[in-house]
Amino acid sequence: MADLDPAPADQETPGHVPVLLGPVLEYLAFAPGQAVLDCTLGRGGHAAAIIPLIGPGGTYIGLDLDGGNLAFAGAKIEPIAQQSGVELCLLNQSFADANQALKLAGVPRVDRLLADLGFASNQVNDPARGLSFRRDGPLDMRLDPNGPTTAADLVNSLQERDLADLIYRYGEERLSRRIARKIIALRADSPIHSTVALAEICRQAYGPRGRSARIDPATRTFQALRIAVNGELDALDALLGRLPGLLAGDGLAGIISFHSLEDRPVKRSFLAAERDGRLTRVTRKPVVADEAEQASNSRSRSAKLRVAKRIAPETSGGGHK
Repeated sequence: MADLDPAPADQETPGHVPVLLGPVLEYLAFAPGQAVLDCTLGRGGHAAAIIPLIGPGGTYIGLDLDGGNLAFAGAKIEPIAQQSGVELCLLNQSFADANQALKLAGVPRVDRLLADLGFASNQVNDPARGLSFRRDGPLDMRLDPNGPTTAADLVNSLQERDLADLIYRYGEERLSRRIARKIIALRADSPIHSTVALAEICRQAYGPRGRSARIDPATRTFQALRIAVNGELDALDALLGRLPGLLAGDGLAGIISFHSLEDRPVKRSFLAAERDGRLTRVTRKPVVADEAEQASNSRSRSAKLRVAKRIAPETSGGGHK
């Protein structure tokens, strides 16, 4: 999964490396017969390691908005599920409506829930996606190719104030107004449709200070547009609101975030649910990658795992069937 500043394509492997795999397996303590909801199946890296642990008799429900990644992951994990005696249910949908996913899978509640909020290496490194400014591509950014709005739509249609507010809110970009003003001025001559063109506009808005910036001046603007195009924070809020009800008694949920806009609502939601007596926090502080993982996988450097446990309404609760 990706961080704010995607790594160059030549550092990636086709199979994709799941982040924080060791901590996920340790803290979520998978066991035979469990029902698991994987809210972001991606390329199936976490799933391939988890499925053997819940067999025989387990159920693995995998969701992903990207139909291509869903198919790729399915081909990878279906043989593992068959060998492990695990029932597999893969759905091309957002985790925003996880309740519907459980209904389709015929599982009232799950014992374990995992949501890796990053996105897969192949999505970052495909120029046609428009997620990265390292190579030129259309200004798209949709994780679901059938989504109604592209980043180009937003860049070329929003009023200056609305565009600046979007970049500030979702990118935490201090120069959002300057960037928006530059975009509006240049799009008057010609619409902005490429990633390289937008990235250069952001750099021009930064001016000389951009050369000494810790990250590329385009990074936060690209993050903001991607979040807006895909409704990422709205989907996260929906998942967090439903989360206690998705878990069986003593069920565990782990969420991996990659930036503060994701981590803050997870932290606040877990804390509020603990105060309400619905969840208890297993991790008081986020779990981060160790030095070895950070050295081998640059995208793990910004990853944070938080885990919470549902408080069983009765001691005889638990189980999914």
